[in-house]
Amino acid sequence: EVQLVESGGGMVQPGGSLRLSCAASGFIFSSYDMSWVRQAPGRGHEWVSSINTGGSSTYYTDSVKGRFTIARDNAKNTLYLQMDNLKPEDTALYHCARDSGKATYDWDYWGQGTQVTVSS
Repeated sequence: EVQLVESGGGMVQPGGSLRLSCAASGFIFSSYDMSWVRQAPGRGHEWVSSINTGGSSTYYTDSVKGRFTIARDNAKNTLYLQMDNLKPEDTALYHCARDSGKATYDWDYWGQGTQVTVSS
């Protein structure tokens, strides 16, 4: 059974940092591109970042470029998202997701998510 379990969310002031983790199990983690996707209150899902299987290629939505860093540890089956200089508009439920490999921005498994709240 594929499982993705996020952790590391919380409440932080603007300008602060958080590091999200996603523990993967039930599949060969190193064989899949992985992504972070977020959903703000009252809004649809928004792709945030993706990383290829080996971690050598990373991609970001424009609003987080230069502030967020995606990484993975295939030995630990874990995906990360380092978030720096957080802004109130980053407030959302953050999910890690497994890329389906069938199309861009297409994911076949999601975690339950971890809440990030940026507020003074």
